[in-house]
Amino acid sequence: MQRNGVGAVAGGQPWVLRRVRLTWLSFMLFFILVFFPLIAHYYLTTIDEAGGPDKRIFGPRPGGELCEAKHVQDLCRIRESVSEELLQLEAKRQELNGEIARLNLRIEACKRSIDSAKQDLLQLKNVISQTEHSYKELMAQNQPKLSLPVRLLPDKEDAGLPPPRSARSCRLRSCFDYARCPLTSGFPVYVYDTASYAWGDFLDPLVKQAFAVSARSNIYITDNPSIACVYLVLVGELQESSSPPAPPPSELEKQLKALPYWRNDGHNHVLVHLSRKSMTQNFLYNVSTGRAAVAQSTFLEQQYREGFDLVVSPLVHALSEPNFLEVPPQVPVKRKYLFTFQGERVESLRSSLQEAPPQSFEEEMEGDPPADYDDRIIGTLKAVQDSHLDQVLVEFTCKNPRPSLPTEWALCGEREERLEVLKVSTFALVIAPGDGQLVASAGCGMRLFEALEVGAIPVVLGDHSKLPYHHFIRWTEAAIIVPKPRVTELHFLLRSLSDSDTLAMRRQGRFLWETYFSTSENVLNTILASIRTSIQVPAAPIKEEPAHEIPHKAGKLAGTDANLADNGDLDLGPVETEPPYASPRFLRNFTYTAADTYRTWNRAPGPFHLFPHTPLDPVLPSEAKFLGSGTGFRPIGGGTGGSGKEFQAALGGNVAREQFTVVMLTYEREEVLMNSLERLNGLPYLNKVVVVWNSPKPPSEDLLWPDIGLPIVVVRTEKNSLNNRFLPWDAVETEAILSIDDDAHLRHDEIMFGFRVWREARDRIVGFPGRYHAWDVNHQSWLYNSNYSCELSMVLTGAAFFHKYYAYLYSYVMPQAIRDMVDEYINCEDIAMNFLVSHITRKPPIKVTSRWTFRCPGCPQALSHDDSHFHERHKCINFFVKVYGYMPLLYTQFRVDSVLFKTRLPHDKTKCFKFI
Repeated sequence: MQRNGVGAVAGGQPWVLRRVRLTWLSFMLFFILVFFPLIAHYYLTTIDEAGGPDKRIFGPRPGGELCEAKHVQDLCRIRESVSEELLQLEAKRQELNGEIARLNLRIEACKRSIDSAKQDLLQLKNVISQTEHSYKELMAQNQPKLSLPVRLLPDKEDAGLPPPRSARSCRLRSCFDYARCPLTSGFPVYVYDTASYAWGDFLDPLVKQAFAVSARSNIYITDNPSIACVYLVLVGELQESSSPPAPPPSELEKQLKALPYWRNDGHNHVLVHLSRKSMTQNFLYNVSTGRAAVAQSTFLEQQYREGFDLVVSPLVHALSEPNFLEVPPQVPVKRKYLFTFQGERVESLRSSLQEAPPQSFEEEMEGDPPADYDDRIIGTLKAVQDSHLDQVLVEFTCKNPRPSLPTEWALCGEREERLEVLKVSTFALVIAPGDGQLVASAGCGMRLFEALEVGAIPVVLGDHSKLPYHHFIRWTEAAIIVPKPRVTELHFLLRSLSDSDTLAMRRQGRFLWETYFSTSENVLNTILASIRTSIQVPAAPIKEEPAHEIPHKAGKLAGTDANLADNGDLDLGPVETEPPYASPRFLRNFTYTAADTYRTWNRAPGPFHLFPHTPLDPVLPSEAKFLGSGTGFRPIGGGTGGSGKEFQAALGGNVAREQFTVVMLTYEREEVLMNSLERLNGLPYLNKVVVVWNSPKPPSEDLLWPDIGLPIVVVRTEKNSLNNRFLPWDAVETEAILSIDDDAHLRHDEIMFGFRVWREARDRIVGFPGRYHAWDVNHQSWLYNSNYSCELSMVLTGAAFFHKYYAYLYSYVMPQAIRDMVDEYINCEDIAMNFLVSHITRKPPIKVTSRWTFRCPGCPQALSHDDSHFHERHKCINFFVKVYGYMPLLYTQFRVDSVLFKTRLPHDKTKCFKFI
């Protein structure tokens, strides 16, 4: 225990020492920190007093003595500089305060000016609104929206027109009752039932059946005779051997007058005689037909009434349809024979009734044959054949001649034998009858038909002959017509034709045959259209494809893709804030019919008499010059000059502003479709979007469609077909159609530029992706090529503008075999449209911009990425060429790019060159 206690005392002693030391250290630090500064301060303040006033160091010195010290001179200079800067800053502050006060006064003045300007702007808007309203009223007065007038029908037993001096002097002005056919009547035609009149039992059954089938499919036929404009009576072809025999002329006149709507003189009746044989009966000769017109293939000069009667083509294919795929191709231009002719001359009949008045058509032609050039023709053609300058085939005797009229050249052999010879003939001779009084004959019509069918260019010897529909078809573009005295110059004339001219004539002849003569339906349509055009009644509109809409829900307002609509301050055009407006309809249908009849009828592609009008376009003119004002195809002139902005605002040209419709085909790609639709938001001049829903599966119920401020019409289709892209939907109310794929990316400025170009080339396909066709020498076939090249022949309709009229032609006029090929391969519809337009216009498409592809990044893989896609397109091109008979596509190295479209120009610039 002591150890422990001692240890504790001993161990506690150092602890006390440490306490003492810490206390001492704290006292010393306190003294140093407190008293030492006080002592130092006192010492320093007393130094100057001890040393006298002259030896002051820290105290104040009089007279700036402090500045004389070198170690504070810099401080003095700094002080003076700071003082000077402070004075300057103060002056600037006062100056700025004054400027702020002045600006506040100006702001107040500007606010007052803005208020005044707003009032002036409001007044100007009111003035502009009133001016626009007045302008619309004036336009409505000068160009009113005409409604159809009320049709006034004459009484059933109307007296009609005063009788002409003689039945042979009938013309439209004297024998046709225009009151029954107003311009707005729609040209209703009533067809008599062949069982309703006595001689109907003597008609050829094939002709009766073909006529009835064609009449049922014609849009002008009506079952109401009280409103009919024209009445058709089928009077032939008669059966070859009928028992009892056909009625004599006197009995036939009584039966005609007994028709229920004959009305004493038969006005507005047309007696149709369709010939199936070269030796046809002209039993209407010396039959008084009153004011009824006659449409047949054989006419004598004394019988034919110019401008009233109608020379029609023979009915070769009564019930059977021609196989267009078996028609020989139009190339090569030169064939084995330069020209061919096979026929045997039928001498005039002799009769003892020469002194008596003629009683029948055959008796009228009896007697001495008139002076003709048939002997000279035979000698000249044989001399050409014997010269061996060219390979020709002429035969003037037949082993099996077909029955023919007197003084006419009889056909040799069967039809198949004649066609085989014509298929290897560049030209086919058609020698007119030796009797000049026979102005039209079924035999010549049969030769003409067969020559056009196989692509042999007809050479008609005898300018007195009346070819079918000669008033409306310019035959000089498909046939060579020379007087018989020029037979010695015939060989020179045929050799002088160039290959291009020969091919053009062959192509025109194929068009005429295919459009007007090939089927019984075409023959009837052409007869009716000839009459309708003669009396200046416009064609009825083609029935549009009804668009059965699929209900859909609109989602939120769509935004604008900055990458697609980044146009800076460039004004692409007005975004339609008002309800979309359709292209005006029927503004020139009636005036066009009266003014441009002849030119429209005569050249391909001008089948306006056969194809009814579209609701948007009166016709497709013959020379592909699109006419009209406010509707249809029309020429577009250049702008009136001015700055680039003015040109852009006018959309080019001097025509009224119009809109276009986007037609987008889609198939089960909803996300891609929604993105594409959203990109159309804010697109100027857009009327509406028609989405062709090609899938049998309807859209998802929860799918929200973008709201782009314009109608989106979703059309349900009957089947999955790429041909649906070109159906003439009634939902499309504009002339311009922008056909675009659902995965194509186009900027707004590109679309607007393409629209400008199309407005100045309305007959073309104007688009972006260019392709071309090429000839494979090794395989002797055509190839489809999508490589970059210096030329093109196609513009794909996955991004292209075209006129709605081509949708009608594609769906209703283009050969069905092409549409079937598109459905078989689910491909090639764009190639088919290019073939059609090039065939119609004989012009290549127009490519705009330098871009080659327009697919969106990240979209699902398209069908075009498959290798089989290109193999199918090769097959399509070769098949289409076979159907058309030649390659209609044309090459071009022309591309339209804008010079100043996106260039910002000052308003004082007066020139704006459009394109390079």
